[in-house]
Amino acid sequence: MDRKSANDIGRSSAASACPPQRRGLGAPAKNTNFDSKTWQDTRTRTLPQHDSPRGGGGTPRPENEREGNQPVQTRYVTGGRKGEGRGRKKGVDSVKAGVVPPRPPLSPTYEPAHSLPTHGGARMSCCTPTAAVIAPETCANCGKEGTDIVKLKNCTACFLVKYCGVDCQKSHRKLHKRACKKRAAELKDEELYAQGHERPESDFCPLCLLAIPFPMNVHSMFYSCCSKLVCNGCAYATHVRRQGDSNSCPFCRAPSPENDEEGLKRTQRRVAAKDPEAMVFLGNLYKNGSCGLEKNVPRAMKLWTEAAELGSTTAHADMGIAYYNGWGVAQDKAKGMCCWESAAMQGHATTRHTLGIFEFDGGNYDRAVRHLVISAKMGLKESLNEIKELFVNGHIAKAQFAEGLKGYQDAVEEMKSSDREVAATLGLNKNNID
Repeated sequence: MDRKSANDIGRSSAASACPPQRRGLGAPAKNTNFDSKTWQDTRTRTLPQHDSPRGGGGTPRPENEREGNQPVQTRYVTGGRKGEGRGRKKGVDSVKAGVVPPRPPLSPTYEPAHSLPTHGGARMSCCTPTAAVIAPETCANCGKEGTDIVKLKNCTACFLVKYCGVDCQKSHRKLHKRACKKRAAELKDEELYAQGHERPESDFCPLCLLAIPFPMNVHSMFYSCCSKLVCNGCAYATHVRRQGDSNSCPFCRAPSPENDEEGLKRTQRRVAAKDPEAMVFLGNLYKNGSCGLEKNVPRAMKLWTEAAELGSTTAHADMGIAYYNGWGVAQDKAKGMCCWESAAMQGHATTRHTLGIFEFDGGNYDRAVRHLVISAKMGLKESLNEIKELFVNGHIAKAQFAEGLKGYQDAVEEMKSSDREVAATLGLNKNNID
């Protein structure tokens, strides 16, 4: 029998073994010799696993491949043209179209050729993630790696490098000095311009909870009994509600002091209670020699220092003025600027304006406008005037001027109230200390 007749016999036997319709997936063809090589060479297409193409009975779905598990592709032979089949090899029995041969076993690490969509719509990646290689931390001078025994410490100025000890840090100082100073200045500027965009709590009236307009000593009154700044609008409204009784504090309702000596005793009691605003106020009395006190700037500096430690922004500003001008202490402009920067980062608007003026005078217009825009957005008109001058002289862009103008207008609008307008009409805006 020649090879051609053998092929015909193979086709006739396959036809007699299977009906014309397709079998269910997973049912192997009878009397069919099939190997993995034939599997690779025949025309194939993909059908859903364990589903019969025409409703025929398929193999039961295994427990580990039910809905929710990763689908696996199942292939079945589609056959070819009549005669010598497409893709068939000589010497191998052909397979009837529609008959599903047994699937070759899949390895445990089998992955589909293409990523398939999940139920949520995202696509599953077929790439195996690999852990990023992290270089070990080493000393910038000697190259020693950090371990549980060898503890590396950052350069506290720039945080760019680490050292295993003080000796290595000193040895590497000449090579690292330039980069360290540059990065330290960048970090300082980031902190300086990123903080202090909101006014501190002490700048708000405790009754109406609105920010007090500038200058604050004109639009508010300081009460020594509770060390509170109350805006003129609330002071006027309290006077009206109490039918002309203005001899008591609008906040704590304590009676007004009869003389300066009694007011000084109240302030000293608040200082003993660690009230930072009372410390600032008493420090100013010592600096000016007011209320029967002798002028004593060192005593004022001590009070301001303690108030600054307790969080007073005004104390930082007053210390900066004393150090920069040498009032009662050795003149130290660098230390004065440092105090002003601390106050500005805590939201002290007039100190922020002062920093902008120093940058303006030094020709650093970009840095100057950054300071002035911040203080203008707090409602300081002097800052807006400086921004306007920078814009007229062509030192800043129109967008920067527009930002400062809009911020100032918004701040002024937020500080308005009907009681404050009435108080201004009655002429209550003056330097008030009770």
